Amino acid sequence: MDEQPTPKKNAAWVRTAVDYGAPLAFAIAYFSTKNFQTATWVLVAASAVALVLGYVVERRLALLPLFSGVMALIFGALGLVFHTDVFVKIKVTVVNGALAAAMIGGVLFKRQPLKALMGEAMQLPDAAWRTLTLRYGAYFASAAVLNEIVRITQDTPNWVKFRVALLPLAIVFSLTQVPFMMKHMAKGDEPSPPEPPDAGF
Repeated sequence: MDEQPTPKKNAAWVRTAVDYGAPLAFAIAYFSTKNFQTATWVLVAASAVALVLGYVVERRLALLPLFSGVMALIFGALGLVFHTDVFVKIKVTVVNGALAAAMIGGVLFKRQPLKALMGEAMQLPDAAWRTLTLRYGAYFASAAVLNEIVRITQDTPNWVKFRVALLPLAIVFSLTQVPFMMKHMAKGDEPSPPEPPDAGF
């Protein structure tokens, strides 16, 4: 008899679709219409749907998707009100910069922000959490800096391509952290894929 997927596995797949659905919908809408305002409408709608779907599936609003979704709604709405693409573009910088500051600042102040976000998924020693937190902080900081470089130097089509390229890059980064996590994971724990460090649109 075929093994049926568990609710936990189903939730993980839906969570991935929720996390990546809004940016992909935005990119598809932009390249289909060549209209940033239309794509922004799609972004706002998809972000709202993602928040609702995430809550329905998991019966809770995880902190990182909630933060990213709310920021997407706010910056998207500002872009629609003021008829400019600047707000959607700088949102990537603001969110990644804020997350980088939270991760690195948390370590400096002897906190464990990444453990608070991912601690339910695995058990790691505090020293391992600090190292992992700094790595995620460095990724977020790099994404913020790269976004500003591309935003300032490139046109809108190239910026959208760059933003979409950050999605697989985030997955690749998270996968490179798996060996480190497995090395320090408590015996008996099942390895689970780490959360890709993509803050969404």
